[in-house]
Amino acid sequence: MLQFLSLPALTGGTLLQTPATPAPVQHLLLDSRRADAQAGGVFFALRGAQHDGHRYLAEVYQRGVRLFVVDQPDGLPALPGAGVLLVPDSLAALQAVAAAHRRRFRLPVFGITGSNGKTIVKEWLAQLLSPDELVCKSPRSYNSQVGVPLSVWELNASHTLGIFEAGISEPGEMARLARVVQPTLGLFTTLGTAHDAGFTSHEQKVAEKMQLFTEVDMLFYCRDQELVHAAAQQLPKAVRTFCWSRFHPYEANVAVTLLESAADRTTVRLAMQRPLLQEHTFTLPFADEPSVENALHCLTVLLWQQVPAAEIQRRLDRLQPVAMRLEMKQALNDCYVLDDTYNNDLAGLTLALDMLARQPRRGRRTLILSDVLESGLAADELYGRVARQLATHGVERLVGIGPEISAHQRVFGSAEQEFYPDTEAFLAGFQADDFHHETILVKGARRYGFERIVAAFQQKIHGTVLEVNLDALVHNLNYYRQRLAATTKLMVMVKAFAYGSGSYEVANLLQFHRADYLAVAYTDEGVDLREHGISLPIMVMNPSPDSFQKLRQYHLEPEIYSFERLHEYLRAAREQPLPAIHLKLDTGMRRLGFGEEDLDELCQVLQANAAALRVASALTHLAGADEAQHNDFSQRQLAAFQRMTPRLEAALGYSILKHALNSAGIIRFPEAHFDMVRLGIGLYGVEATGQQPDALRPVSTLRTTISQIKTLPAGETVGYGRRGQATNYDRRIATLAIGYADGYDRRFGNGVGEVLVRGQRAPLIGNVCMDMCMVDVTGVVGAQAGEAAVLFGEGLPLTELATRIGTIPYELLTNVSERVKRVFVTE
Repeated sequence: MLQFLSLPALTGGTLLQTPATPAPVQHLLLDSRRADAQAGGVFFALRGAQHDGHRYLAEVYQRGVRLFVVDQPDGLPALPGAGVLLVPDSLAALQAVAAAHRRRFRLPVFGITGSNGKTIVKEWLAQLLSPDELVCKSPRSYNSQVGVPLSVWELNASHTLGIFEAGISEPGEMARLARVVQPTLGLFTTLGTAHDAGFTSHEQKVAEKMQLFTEVDMLFYCRDQELVHAAAQQLPKAVRTFCWSRFHPYEANVAVTLLESAADRTTVRLAMQRPLLQEHTFTLPFADEPSVENALHCLTVLLWQQVPAAEIQRRLDRLQPVAMRLEMKQALNDCYVLDDTYNNDLAGLTLALDMLARQPRRGRRTLILSDVLESGLAADELYGRVARQLATHGVERLVGIGPEISAHQRVFGSAEQEFYPDTEAFLAGFQADDFHHETILVKGARRYGFERIVAAFQQKIHGTVLEVNLDALVHNLNYYRQRLAATTKLMVMVKAFAYGSGSYEVANLLQFHRADYLAVAYTDEGVDLREHGISLPIMVMNPSPDSFQKLRQYHLEPEIYSFERLHEYLRAAREQPLPAIHLKLDTGMRRLGFGEEDLDELCQVLQANAAALRVASALTHLAGADEAQHNDFSQRQLAAFQRMTPRLEAALGYSILKHALNSAGIIRFPEAHFDMVRLGIGLYGVEATGQQPDALRPVSTLRTTISQIKTLPAGETVGYGRRGQATNYDRRIATLAIGYADGYDRRFGNGVGEVLVRGQRAPLIGNVCMDMCMVDVTGVVGAQAGEAAVLFGEGLPLTELATRIGTIPYELLTNVSERVKRVFVTE
């Protein structure tokens, strides 16, 4: 691990202050708003057009950070006890540190560049290779001068493959990124018009991008891109190439023929030309041209890796669309929105219009388009091209937003047109009734904030959603992290669909924030995480003998809690190597685990099979960690654990991780953090001890909509069994679009439960039905159909609701049905 005192040699910097204690470099911090006191966190004071990190040094210091890299010595605040390194360029220093970290790992690394498709190809390649590899990849579209080093920093010893994308906007940038990524494999997606303004020609741009590949062992690309092909031939002779083609089949390693294209799939035949002719037919779960092209890049890599054709098809069938790219979303008034608010250049517009044109829905095609940026073309020529594209793709209605496109409205011909100077002007005049039965492509440069337009089209859509606030989840993660010593590892529980929150999405965030371990209940949960690209170590709490081969295939580590399961695992391990195990010790829970009386026999078995089996950890579980009345019992459990684990380590001949504490135990027994703790319900916003109820942020909000409001006359009843009665006076009854099939507990019926409507509490009336329930909104002024109702969240905490029906918050969270859509939000 890099040490802060080693950074001057790496960065060419000078140490202004030596840290009070030796400091490893564990976290790279850039955003002062998100910097916190993680052990080994180094804040890099970056300067840009809109910000200067030096202005926030004192604030970051107050947050607990004690290591800083700066590139201007004047005006520094007092930072007593902190390490401060002065460098010529903070960004270059960040890249140098990431490059040094990259050099620690000898593993294959893909570098991906191009004008379009980098993020999608990266994500899909990670999905397709994850059954065989533990993949570290760029989060989201972190492909910039800052994003690439942050991505590479995520590499750790568990990874077997890295996949990083790199984007540039001007000459000289790629050489810097190449020194960070140090790819051994390369993939060039497409060459388009994005960032043309930064280069004198396409030839210069492709030459700059090719600098990422000057030292790779193999470069993958499409032979049909003539400039890319020509540039690939100019790379050093040591760089081998592997290309595919639709139009030059005899000049490529893989010849591609499109056989059939339907509304949602494309069938292709791939013929391997070298070294031996092999033909395979695959069905891609996409029909639009950009997705097909991106999938073919990935397919070529899998063929080169000699993945069997049947296995390739199985993986293709599970391929998932990539968020933050072109997505179709149901909108108001029977409209659909194609959300492509990610970027806006000519090539990307063409691909998005292809998608719009392929939609089989009735109704007109509408385009909401911002100024097209960084095209490198004169404005008249640029918007003339755009107008021709609209005509070619059958766009019938154009909404132009931005000063440049508005100034050129004359070129757009017969399409129905309206123009606005900015997004705010459009939203100020937005009327949902102006759009009916349309397919609407929303295509805008990031600076225009078109996500607000997409939100406006969706704001009144009925439905039940579980909203998961990822920023709140990170806050809670850091709350517990701050209570741990720097050497204490963190295992996070993502069993039961991450307590109802969505396993993959939560796991992906935890991976980005460098959790040490994940834990799931069953093998299939771990397999699903692996197939979504999660590479963290994963412990499986309830493995079955018929899943042992999957444990091996997907690098999953089982919890072993009985002699029967141990001997079954040993029999399988003698046939082929299996992952390390975690030994469950029963110190008083009396559910599962080896008791203290079993220890002699257990040690004998482990010693006799030392060559076939490795133990990763020993764990126990406290029966009453969340309640002070059980303190004595908890202490007896911990004492037993501390007697048992040294005997295990002595028998094994090596140290193992030891962990005993759950979320409540982390708070109540800091002396027993040992080598690792297990964070569960606390991550999701429930402080189980009740000692610090305001320290955590609620993560999940369950919302539904009011389907209808009726007046229930006095004496009348509502619902099954006529259990809901309007006694004494007329009531206004709102029917909500949620029921017990969605996981909303029947015990909340008949006044036990409440929901929030317009911020006010409304009690349930009558029984909870399968797909709906009723609430009394008599006292909620102005409540109407279509409005939202909150079933739990801020203002209606899980702990209170659980108490009302005699259960625990865990049950309420995990009971939310998977048919309820999860929406993941960041602030």
